[in-house]
Amino acid sequence: MDAKNPEAVVLLSGGLDSMVAAGIAVEQGFSIAALTIDYNQRHRCEIKAAKTIAERLGAVRHVVLPLDLSQFGGSALTADIAVPKGGVEDGIPVTYVPGRNLVFLSLALAWAEAIGSRDLFIGVNALDYSGYPDCRPEFIASFVQTAQLATRDGVSGDGFSIHTPLQFWEKSQIAAEASRLGLDAGMSWSCYDPTTDGRACGLCDSCRLRRKGFAEAGLVDPTDYAAAP
Repeated sequence: MDAKNPEAVVLLSGGLDSMVAAGIAVEQGFSIAALTIDYNQRHRCEIKAAKTIAERLGAVRHVVLPLDLSQFGGSALTADIAVPKGGVEDGIPVTYVPGRNLVFLSLALAWAEAIGSRDLFIGVNALDYSGYPDCRPEFIASFVQTAQLATRDGVSGDGFSIHTPLQFWEKSQIAAEASRLGLDAGMSWSCYDPTTDGRACGLCDSCRLRRKGFAEAGLVDPTDYAAAP
């Protein structure tokens, strides 16, 4: 690993948030090892988006790891459960995937230790989001402690840093940051329930939050939406 260009493992879903987090990692001088989890999600369009983003950002390696969470179900993203289209509501929605970020960060941590990286990036956000418990700063802080206790390098005193640059940003700030970084927002995919002809539905929580963010930032959202709320 080049000391002048340290490697960071970036969880790259293909969404706007993960794209911006990866772009920030590059700007900070990291070479990125991008990790995308193919968990047999309903919105598999995001995997293609992740491949495009990883290539555009010059990832030194991009692993698309199969992990079929549809075997567990329990979410509108991994089971035959309708994706809500009525607007963002309070509480934890059915699009929550049980343990997703806990599992994904564990995999990212394992890869980081294997390649000698000490830095992980994840695009979690605790403001404009759908209320998922594994996006909260309390969870991230607890996982940092877990990383030190659960790894060879952690217990030997060579710990890990988990970077959450978007943790307290509104979606409008994230959209503006994509623009500042020169990232084409059209590379990213946000919709939970794409149409059969490959367009974003426009009505799920993720579409609504994305549209709102771009509108508040005064930027054009390049997404092709099938419907407007």
